Amino acid sequence: MSKDKKFKLEYVWLDGYLPEPNLRSKTKIVDTSPKSVADLALWGFDGSSTQQAEGKSSDCILKPVALYPDSTRVNGFLVMCEVMLPNGEPHPSNVRQTVEDVADLWIGFEQEYFFMEEGRPLGFPEDGFPAPQGPYYTGVGYKNVGDIARQIVEEHIDICLDAGINLEGINAEVAKGQWEYQIFAKGSKKVCDDMWISRYLLFRLAEKYCLDVELYCKPIKGDWNGSGMHTNFSTDMLRETGGKEYFEKLMAAFNKYRDEHIAAYGPDNHLRLTGLHETQSIDKFSYGVADRGASIRIPHSFMNAGYKGYMEDRRPNSQADPYKIISRLLKTIKSVT
Repeated sequence: MSKDKKFKLEYVWLDGYLPEPNLRSKTKIVDTSPKSVADLALWGFDGSSTQQAEGKSSDCILKPVALYPDSTRVNGFLVMCEVMLPNGEPHPSNVRQTVEDVADLWIGFEQEYFFMEEGRPLGFPEDGFPAPQGPYYTGVGYKNVGDIARQIVEEHIDICLDAGINLEGINAEVAKGQWEYQIFAKGSKKVCDDMWISRYLLFRLAEKYCLDVELYCKPIKGDWNGSGMHTNFSTDMLRETGGKEYFEKLMAAFNKYRDEHIAAYGPDNHLRLTGLHETQSIDKFSYGVADRGASIRIPHSFMNAGYKGYMEDRRPNSQADPYKIISRLLKTIKSVT
């Protein structure tokens, strides 16, 4: 049978590694093009190889939850999956099932990361460091951003948009070899699925250029910006009603649950949230208008609209699990009446 009669389904899931999971995937070849998640079959994998089962009872189940076209392959699709136990219950590593599906939650993630080459950030010399931070942020020119990185991020835009992911922008970041992209989606589970698939596409694309993508929040010690995943959020209440009273109650709740948020916002965040490099200290909570040194930045537009619109939580780091971030955000927001 000719290849145009076959379809490649890349099942993507999160493993059981700690403190944050890694992406895993494998390809299923089928005869029929799927039109929706309902057309996708359950599949299995060896959980003993992914920290999700013991060898004597290693079967885990992949449950498709989101479907994306994959323009990098002929007749290709990407299938985001939850991991289930053989009895049909969610696997303990399955954080997605803890996220309440809230349609009126609008989220914009800002994913920062480093390109790595042979264990060091792209553009770093074998010994020592490049010139200090300054020209790299939104930089142009080979000495600032390099041609390979530019080529990769441009390709990443296209394949994300082809997949139906609403990637809204990219830019070179403050440190050498550091980049960022932003995605936006409506719906608490959808935005997390989109972020994980966008990460998957970036990791797989970088393979072609013999580069790695580093999500760890502080891969370079010293006077170099760490990587974050600033999380912009709004709800119907914030967009349509707002008001100073509700805003102050919400900020009080964020302060009350400060430790719970930090626990959900990625590992080793104390290395990044130091009070320097556009961050607030990890042991403090603050908010401020246009303040990138605050825990939560309030846009001028929010204040000008009478405490209505969106806010930016600047504490999540680049390695954080989007499902954990959103689950915690929703719990705090729902605690305010």
